[in-house]
Amino acid sequence: MLAVRPAVAADAPRLLQLMRQLAVFEGYDAQFRVTEHDLLRLGLANTIPARFAAFVAQQDGAPACGYAVTYEIPFTYDLRPTLVLKELYVEEAARGCGAGEALMRRVFAHAGDRGAARLQWDVLPGNEAAKRFYRRLGGSPVTDWERWHRDIAPEHSP
Repeated sequence: MLAVRPAVAADAPRLLQLMRQLAVFEGYDAQFRVTEHDLLRLGLANTIPARFAAFVAQQDGAPACGYAVTYEIPFTYDLRPTLVLKELYVEEAARGCGAGEALMRRVFAHAGDRGAARLQWDVLPGNEAAKRFYRRLGGSPVTDWERWHRDIAPEHSP
């Protein structure tokens, strides 16, 4: 049986393992700096205000096989929040069991609970499987904006 639930402090070690797997998959593992302490400090230890929300998928009570992490932009032009799906990952052995869809449906519900007007996320340009998955769930690419960024030196980071 597949279940999706909010992540709690006890999930930090497994969540970190899955996050590292995603970092390898997406090619930024050399820059990956998240620790269990960070996960607890920034949200899993019921810190107020939590900087993120996380959900884990489990099959038959086994350790989590996937996760989703979101954060909220408090308001935009319509005075309603935008929920951002920062990460969605299901480990390879569990793909095809419905964990990704179950996680997304939980994220959709979370967005509704938060009164969000929209959910947004990024997809690696070459990840065609992810694009098909998101389209199947009603997602579509944003074509009227370009994503930009600028790196900030570590001495200017929290």
